Amino acid sequence: MLTVDFSRFPLAPGDRVLDLGCGAGRHAFECYRRGAQVVALDQNAEEIREVAQWFAAMKEAGEAPAGATATAMEGDALALPFPDESFDVVIISEVMEHIPDDKGVLAEMVRVLRPGGRIAVTVPRYGPEKVCWTLSDAYHEVEGGHIRIYKADQLLARMREAGLRPYGTHHAHALHSPYWWLKCAFGVDNDKALPVRAYHKLLVWDIMKKPLATRLAERTLNPVMGKSFVAYATKPHLPRAGAEAGTGMGTGTGTGTGTDTVTAAEAGAATP
Repeated sequence: MLTVDFSRFPLAPGDRVLDLGCGAGRHAFECYRRGAQVVALDQNAEEIREVAQWFAAMKEAGEAPAGATATAMEGDALALPFPDESFDVVIISEVMEHIPDDKGVLAEMVRVLRPGGRIAVTVPRYGPEKVCWTLSDAYHEVEGGHIRIYKADQLLARMREAGLRPYGTHHAHALHSPYWWLKCAFGVDNDKALPVRAYHKLLVWDIMKKPLATRLAERTLNPVMGKSFVAYATKPHLPRAGAEAGTGMGTGTGTGTGTDTVTAAEAGAATP
């Protein structure tokens, strides 16, 4: 189940991709299938071992094209073990709501992203997430749990402050919001409650079968109750020294004075 929409977030074979806080690896696997050179990084050693095993299985099964590479490694999102401008693409999905220093994480992502590169950020959407917090303290008051709820404009402002240029947003996973509301209502650790079990069965069926009816329903409901908010951005190029001297303008990567432009493919796919 992907949260990032790759029709809005172009990925080319050979792109160097960092999936930061990769978890079980769902986005890293998709990037690998698309021919990217993927690094999946997480602080959870057990999940990283499982992701590495899946990468090996995918390679054995021929699921990745020639030239694609995949590495799974432990690491700290606030101290990434990579040189500046190491990646063409960075994905961070459902991670920033867990980290106290979200500005520090954004700064590290911008540091390792090349100028002109692209970032996808996904977080729980404010409305559905607020319902979960209201229904259950146990949902978020756990070690490593959610410590904040982002409003869309707050997240976009943080991204701009970090020097990024957002170019598109959307919502995802509307059908998953009721599942989490049920979990919070009946107890986040109570998987035996009949409504929870029944709805989980529906979600598994939907993920496996992808029927047209539920795809259309989710597309219709996403703007209203999508569980995730997704934002896409580019890292602008710095102005060339000659142009800067001719105009007398300063640099500043987050002010819109850089020379970077969104590609035609991105512009066509960026409608929220």
